Amino acid sequence: MRENLADAANAYMAWWSLAGVDCAMGEEPTNWLRPLQQSARIRAAVPEGGPAQPRPQSLESFLTWLAQDAAQPERRWPGAAIMPAGPVDAPLMVITDMPDPADIGAGTLLSDRAGQLFDAMLRAIGLQRQDVHLASLFLSRPPGAMVEASDLSAAAARMRTYVMLAAPRRLLLLGDRTIRTLLPATDSGSRVFNHDGGTLPVFATFHPRLLLGQPAAKAECWHVLQGLIEEMAK
Repeated sequence: MRENLADAANAYMAWWSLAGVDCAMGEEPTNWLRPLQQSARIRAAVPEGGPAQPRPQSLESFLTWLAQDAAQPERRWPGAAIMPAGPVDAPLMVITDMPDPADIGAGTLLSDRAGQLFDAMLRAIGLQRQDVHLASLFLSRPPGAMVEASDLSAAAARMRTYVMLAAPRRLLLLGDRTIRTLLPATDSGSRVFNHDGGTLPVFATFHPRLLLGQPAAKAECWHVLQGLIEEMAK
């Protein structure tokens, strides 16, 4: 009887080993929500310990890299990417955090009611959507709109390169996550954005999605836009 129990226990442990469970607990945390095959493909594309690949240094090649590079965080998420768009040397580049659910269906950033409010904000400073360069930290929307700290760092680094290549004359950051990612806490009061090629004036305010739910914040937003109007008049 005892031998039968031992054989059963050995068979039980062998089954779990074949299933990939070879320890009760690991040293490193595991993100169980991340698709396994996608993660494996990304690790294969970026060997551990290998040198970081330089980012492209022309706007066209950079956009191709964003859309096709397997190591971009968006490759792990469902949904089509919404690429940044707008003229080079635009009077203003607007950066948001990520597409909203309505944006995914529309195929463009800042659509639906938030987009209507955004267009009104642009009109208030004498611009239209076609005048500005519009981009987001992340090209698609992750499940639950949750991103890892490492992804935020990667998004900030590539955005600094992108701003250099798109060469806008000033920036407008929308939303708390965008502001905290691109303007570190030590620079939160700064009105200058450091990118890979130098600096340029930066303004930061609430995302239109927040303004729709908290109209009282519009007064502070208007104060920021007035500062932007003064900057554009220089």
